[in-house]
Formats: sequence, C-alpha cells, structure tokens
Amino acid sequence: MQNLYPEIEPYSHGMLAVGDGNSIYWEICGNPQGIPALVLHGGPGSGCSTNARRFFDPDRYRIILFDQRGCGRSTPHASDADADMSVNTTAHLLADIECLRQYLDASCWLVFGMSWGCTLGLAYAEKHPDRVLALVLAGVTTTRRSEIDWLYRGIAPLFPEQWVKFRAGTSGAGFDITTMREGDELIEERDGDLVSAYYHLLNNADPNVRLKAARDWHEWEAASILINPAATPSSKWSDDRYILARARIITHYFHHNAWLENGVLLREASALNGISGIMVQGRFDLEAPLVTAWELSQVWPDSELVIVPNAGHSPTDTGMSEAIVAATDRFAHTLRM
Repeated sequence: MQNLYPEIEPYSHGMLAVGDGNSIYWEICGNPQGIPALVLHGGPGSGCSTNARRFFDPDRYRIILFDQRGCGRSTPHASDADADMSVNTTAHLLADIECLRQYLDASCWLVFGMSWGCTLGLAYAEKHPDRVLALVLAGVTTTRRSEIDWLYRGIAPLFPEQWVKFRAGTSGAGFDITTMREGDELIEERDGDLVSAYYHLLNNADPNVRLKAARDWHEWEAASILINPAATPSSKWSDDRYILARARIITHYFHHNAWLENGVLLREASALNGISGIMVQGRFDLEAPLVTAWELSQVWPDSELVIVPNAGHSPTDTGMSEAIVAATDRFAHTLRM
C-alpha cells in the first residue's frame, strides 16, 4: 500500500468489560491530544489490523481501534462453541462503541469504517449523530438483504467453479439445505442463498463439521478477493481459530440480516445531515458494489463519493489507500473539537 503513514505501535491498550460476560480489546496510537478517530473493522468478525493505524496522521489523530465482540483479542472468542452468540448483535456493538467512548473520555470522534465497518459506522452515526465529527467509509455496505444475496448467490455466475464447491460444502452435515429444520420449523433455502446452511454448519456440535464449514466459507470469499492478481487473502486465514470465529460471526449476522430493518440505513440517512463524510469506493468492488455508495450519496448531501478506477474491495488495491489517507488528511485540517 502506498502513501500510508509509517508503522506505529499503541501507546495504550487494554480490555474493557462491556456486559454479558464480554470484554473487548482496545488500543490507542498517535497523539494523545489529537482528534479522536475510531476505526471500525470489517467482517463482521475480522478484528482490527495494524495497517488500519496507518491511514491517519499520528501527529494529528488519537487513533482508537478495537476488536468487536467475539473476535481478535476480545473474549469470549466465537471460535469457542460455547460462546453465547445471542449477545453478539448490532445493537450490542453499538452499545459497546458508546461504552468505549465514555471509558476513553472522548466527547466525539471521527468514525472510519471499512466494509462491514461502514454498516456499523452508519448505524452508529444515525443513532448518535452528536458524537460523530465526520465519517470516512471505504468499501461501502449497508447490509441490506440484496447485498447479502449478492455476496452468496448473485455473484455466483462470475465464479462457477468456486460456487459449485461452496454449495457442495453444505453436504457435510448430512442434510439437504432445502429441508433443514430448526426445532420444528422448516428452514427454507432462499433460492440459492447458502448463508443459513453455513450458519447451521458453523453451530454444529461436531468440531470437524464446524472447521470444514469455516474453510469452505473462506475459500468462497477468496474467489472475489483474488480477482485482483495483486491481492492475497490475509495470512490470518490459515489460522483455524481465526476463520472459525470469523465465519461463525459473519453467518450469525447475515443469517439475521444484522438485526436491521431492510434498507433502514438509507431510509434514515437524514440523521446524517450536518455530518461531513467521504466515501472511498473501488469502481470494480465485487464484494460491495458501487451502487450502494452511490445510493447513499444521493440521500446524504454532506457526503462526497470518491470512486477509485480499477480498484476492488481491498484497501491494498491501487489508489484505495491513497484516497483513504487523503480523506483523513483533509479532515485533520478542517475538524475542530
């Protein structure tokens, strides 16, 4: 990635108890007196990354990162079959953000989100607009049903070989996904959407079934990531504990439509009035197609949409990191606490 700020280590970090037996890992880099900037990672369930620290001028920003419930260094970890996922929802994450803000004594902050982090950032800003100085969003998502269906069905014609393998992965538990049952309730396949099937596989009592499902899930996700010859999956994808937690959290959220009314973040975008935002979007982003960012730009007058030619979903794609840094640099010079 070009034009990033130099690597930096946290000057403070810790664990914060947020209720329901959960504790989240947090860290702070940069200038203790700088503009607070909250980083919301993707996935959901990917955990915060060291590269995300480098999108901000460390002389101007107090850079705050945390691992959302169930992933990274937060506890309990979703790779543990006994981890209670019922207390890991969008509402819980929004409450955690507020808990962290109060704990770190930040009256308000710039919010930066990538991929799923965009959904979470938008939901937070619409709920707490007075706490948000500005928004920077990259690879924009709102987690509508159409966006989920695109990822796990609509995109299939572009990757027919991988799609066949992805569908075949549901046979390991010995049931037909069109006749699965949850208690006495029939779980119907949504015309090729396999999220529900993998959700059940990843909560299977057999650890071997769970691990195979996590590997199959990530193999499918790699297909759209690797469309860029320069892109490679995260090295974390070779870590069984990491992929178990990530796949379990993703399917948990997407199976439940992220507990968001379909399209609500676009419908309630008027709550963002007065909040400046910059959206950075790859023209050829297959995981979060441009249409979502464009639709949001039409209902959020204080936003600017920066389209990066020839780039996909990854911040490592040519032009993406430069555009993200340009956005945070601009706010570093215009924001007033």
